[in-house]
Amino acid sequence: MTSTWAAPGRVNLIGEHVDYNDGLVLPFALPFVTRARVSTRSDDAVRVVSEDVGGVEFATAISPGEVEDWAAYVAGVVWSLQQRGATLPGLDIALSSNVPLGAGLSSSASLTCSVASAINDECSLGLDPRELADVSRVAENDFVGVPTGTMDQLASMLCESEHLLLLDCRSMETRSIPFAPAAANMTLLLIDSHARHSLVGSEYGDRRSDCEAAADDLGLESLRDATLEQVASLQDDRQRRRAHHVVSEIDRVQRVAAILDSGTPADIGAYLTASHESMRDDFEISCEELDVLVDAALDGGALGARMTGGGFGGCAVVLCRADDVESVTSRVESSYDAHGWQRPTIWTPQPAQGAHRLS
Repeated sequence: MTSTWAAPGRVNLIGEHVDYNDGLVLPFALPFVTRARVSTRSDDAVRVVSEDVGGVEFATAISPGEVEDWAAYVAGVVWSLQQRGATLPGLDIALSSNVPLGAGLSSSASLTCSVASAINDECSLGLDPRELADVSRVAENDFVGVPTGTMDQLASMLCESEHLLLLDCRSMETRSIPFAPAAANMTLLLIDSHARHSLVGSEYGDRRSDCEAAADDLGLESLRDATLEQVASLQDDRQRRRAHHVVSEIDRVQRVAAILDSGTPADIGAYLTASHESMRDDFEISCEELDVLVDAALDGGALGARMTGGGFGGCAVVLCRADDVESVTSRVESSYDAHGWQRPTIWTPQPAQGAHRLS
């Protein structure tokens, strides 16, 4: 028997850097997926082959640090499942992916969720999608050593086509919200800026520390509980600006969700742009390429635009009327040409299905 599963990457429509502040996020699954084909072996070896980067073999009795690079994510899933009490046979795992790497679209969650889903199916482990999302998160956190939250994995597992996933990062409650721009004569562009800046890891840690310090100064468990009035009372300017972004971003997520529930998606544009301005000015995680991209898109007639992801590069999401796609993309490309930069890659993804069985 062989089980083949696909799990998608994701992009966050709005709700940046609020997950570790117990906030609300609105991701959707992309049509880019990792496919994992798993079959059992009669020995205790795990043999992994990727059509892109080659193969590796390790024993099922694996420990953190024993496998490195891309294969560590696969080994981490095997290890994480065993930490939950699963007894696993040897496995043959074949991988293929079309998730763009390095663009902040959660290629790692796509990988771990596809592998976890296929092993769960092939070995009849009986884990549900939320449990598999947690298996994948533990693999990244505790085996690979990447401090992700759980948004990426939950989005990869739980998203539905033509829907956003409203995730409460405190309660872990989720709700699907209809989002089909084409039905409203609109297009959502996903644009890779091709900016890849260093220091992202340390900058991420600094932002998180600033938020924790601001919450502590306010006597709160997290900034999820803060009001803008409380934020304004903070004495430290940097903490005040960081907290202002978080509190205002959580409010923007709630407002966008309410607008989409009411069926008027064009009205979310202003909140996307306000989110970018907040990340640029208060959270200081944008970069020249993303700012040029967003400004050009808006000049070209976009209803709203914002960087998405951790910051300092990666992608932007741009909402525009279908009739304005050409003018928006032309303005963005012309702005990049004027700076002498490599033109950005532009996709028009529809919100896709989360992890699903192929065969």
